[in-house]
Amino acid sequence: MKRFLITLTLILLAISSVHAEEEITLDKSPLVPDFSVLEEEDLDVIEPSSETDTEEVEIPDISKPQEIVSTTLMDNLKKTKNDLFKLQIDNTRVPSVLFKEQLTHKFEKGPIESVHVWTGLKFNLQENIPEKEDNDTLFKTSLINTFVDGKFRGGKEGFRIMLDPTPQHHHSVIQNIFQDVYIDSRRIPHHRILVGHTRPSVGYEGSNSSYTLPFAARSQIARNFGTVRKLGARTMGKYSLVDYDLGVYSSGTYFTSFFPGAEFDGFVNLKPLGKTDGKYGILKVGGGIAAGKRHSTNFAVYSTYVGYEYKKFRIKAEYANADGSNGLSGLTNKKRQGMSVTLYYLFNPKLEAVARYDDFDPDKKIRHNNTREYSVGLNWYIKGQALKLILNYVFCQNQGAKDSHRIILGTQIAI
Repeated sequence: MKRFLITLTLILLAISSVHAEEEITLDKSPLVPDFSVLEEEDLDVIEPSSETDTEEVEIPDISKPQEIVSTTLMDNLKKTKNDLFKLQIDNTRVPSVLFKEQLTHKFEKGPIESVHVWTGLKFNLQENIPEKEDNDTLFKTSLINTFVDGKFRGGKEGFRIMLDPTPQHHHSVIQNIFQDVYIDSRRIPHHRILVGHTRPSVGYEGSNSSYTLPFAARSQIARNFGTVRKLGARTMGKYSLVDYDLGVYSSGTYFTSFFPGAEFDGFVNLKPLGKTDGKYGILKVGGGIAAGKRHSTNFAVYSTYVGYEYKKFRIKAEYANADGSNGLSGLTNKKRQGMSVTLYYLFNPKLEAVARYDDFDPDKKIRHNNTREYSVGLNWYIKGQALKLILNYVFCQNQGAKDSHRIILGTQIAI
């Protein structure tokens, strides 16, 4: 099975694909920050190298050009396959890729030091089991993105471009094609400054990378209040006792309008056990606000977060209350709230069990309108987050609609 998946990955490497980033919707509603995003982005930008290629170039025998090309191609494929089998990725907290070295180009001269081009893919086979209805099986390409990560000469500044040209029902191809487009700087110790189009820190899970999610879909508050791109500037700081992510943005999303208003998104995490080197575990207690005005509509989302980790066990709990919001589900002045609790247990570096309770009230003015999702799952990290299999079972309890069950078998590949 493992060899089959790796062989499939090699085939996918030869395919140039650019599609949409799209979350699975588990109910009628469409879809806070873990500041490990600092480490996530560090992995995505190539470290500088002082090494030069001193290998002599062999002059081929032009009398047999076809044989030489064929032999060179087979040798390269064999080396790439061997490198992939030997690749070990134990850190599952940050995004990782399978062919970073092979897909990175380093420049000897000019302002750009290196460029890494990679693609992330997620496929899901979903079995819906509504009551008193026929079963419905759905195969879905839930996420395909192409990234261009670069580092400027000197290593202190970098950039990212993430492409997503697939049209969405609420905005055009042109508005949607550029997701992440920003320049970042690490000149200030413990800090990272970003300017451009990014995913702001709206809540905890809503601002996390799509490639580190514990389930196939985000929690309901993340799907509704966060996980949306905006244009602005932000400062991300990381210390032993505190993390923070503070930014000022245009309240317009995905370039749908030119500065319809201003928005502030910020989140702060305190780490009371930060000086104990993990002896008693890792504890984070945080809170944030995403507030602003878009045209004539004011909105504010307040969120709190508690996370604790000890050895193989983790727990994360988040609550959010909105007096209007400007997230992925769109601009609204509705008063809404929700909460989720997620449990993790890592049996070994390859196998993880997860469980989540997720409750969301889409309109506090309407009584008995909540949607609750009870989810359990297994994550098999074949090559860290770069190649993993996902198995989820979700029971959706809808107070205003029929209950439903879903089984999701998915895969995630980053090449």
